[in-house]
Amino acid sequence: MSDRSDILPRRQSMGGIADQLTGIPLHFPAERRWVIAMAFASALLLLLIISVTALFTRGVGIWGINIPVNWAFAIHNYVWWLGIGHAGTLISALLLLTGSEWRNSLNRFAETMTLFAVVCAGIYPVLHLGRPWYVYWMFPYPATMGVWPQFRSPLEWDIWAVLTYLTVSLVFWYTGLIPDLAAARDRATGRGWQIFFGITSLGWRGSAIHWLRWSQAYRLTAALAVPLVVSVHSEVSLLFAAGQIPGWHSTIFPPYFVLGAAFSGFAVVAIIAVALRSWFGLRNLVTDDHLDVLGKVLLATGLMTGYGYVFEVFDALYSGEAHEMRTLLDRVAGVYAWTYWGAVLFNFVPLQALWWRGVRRTGWALLLISISVAIGMWLERDMILVTSLYRDFLVSSWGKFTPTFWDWSTYLGTIGLFLVPFLIAVRLIPMISIFESKELLHEEKQEAHHG
Repeated sequence: MSDRSDILPRRQSMGGIADQLTGIPLHFPAERRWVIAMAFASALLLLLIISVTALFTRGVGIWGINIPVNWAFAIHNYVWWLGIGHAGTLISALLLLTGSEWRNSLNRFAETMTLFAVVCAGIYPVLHLGRPWYVYWMFPYPATMGVWPQFRSPLEWDIWAVLTYLTVSLVFWYTGLIPDLAAARDRATGRGWQIFFGITSLGWRGSAIHWLRWSQAYRLTAALAVPLVVSVHSEVSLLFAAGQIPGWHSTIFPPYFVLGAAFSGFAVVAIIAVALRSWFGLRNLVTDDHLDVLGKVLLATGLMTGYGYVFEVFDALYSGEAHEMRTLLDRVAGVYAWTYWGAVLFNFVPLQALWWRGVRRTGWALLLISISVAIGMWLERDMILVTSLYRDFLVSSWGKFTPTFWDWSTYLGTIGLFLVPFLIAVRLIPMISIFESKELLHEEKQEAHHG
């Protein structure tokens, strides 16, 4: 038997897999936990609504931004959320094209995570405009004054990068979901569920021509999505690297940001994987071997991100430029040194436990390490922004940044903006790919029969 049997769904029948996964939205075995989680998430979403209302009423002065720190939580959390959104596309698109079978139990909720994380990221530049009702100025339209956006500005690139990434991710997610929606439609007994799944499955009947067209569309979209993972976060890094600010002006930033995004994104995927398999009893589908692979990927991307930390130090020392040296020293021993050392501590110290196989295969241990990584990457983004800005080239322009209540409430509110639609998706759609799990089980049985 092939070694890949370790990551195959452990069910006696393919029909059992379909019944198990469609039974989650149709019969929902964790109603009480879901209601508690939804109440908590809704409270955070309400906090976001209040915060945005206050922002629109009173202006961005309610935040702690100032001169010289005119970029702070808004851009900091934008980069953090966008980074989280990258792992879903990596797991689904890249591993689909390379034929990696361990993706099949993880790709659906990872793709769903991507959509809502990108939405959370996308609202921040709009809020940061100060006058968000003029956001349409960012798009080229036939204005009578002939005014066009400044396409040489990295901020303008953000609009196109995020919208393109969101659009492709949405199409990729929905395309992969269609066969499973049809499976849920065929098993639904309630009229409401039959209508919902009947409409969303787009008339899927599973004929040969349906599978052919679907496979072509799915792989084509995956091929479009993979370079977007690299290009979008490389573009985000150019918001920093294209300027002359010490600590930002470095050629390491594009790969550094892409690897950091994968690092934080895989951490959140691991958090969701452990939570969902515990909530819904999915240990036969999200196995210890899947956690093992997630732990290995998390360790690998973490070590690559750690290389970026080392290179930043080397870059400053090798350049010998006075402002770069001063920024490096300030990050290590200055007022905000706690953000630098906090990022090092949370990102890399617990991570070393993943060298041991037993730790990688233990759900609660992987969960705690992943939470630590998510916190560490948040601190890293804060460190990159504030420590480079709060001491400008002129001493007369120096000024500290202190986040206000509204900075924190807006950030916490975006967590609600992420959780509420994600929990709704858990309630409505199969969170693990049914047809791919069945396909792997069929292939494994065929190998066992002929082996």
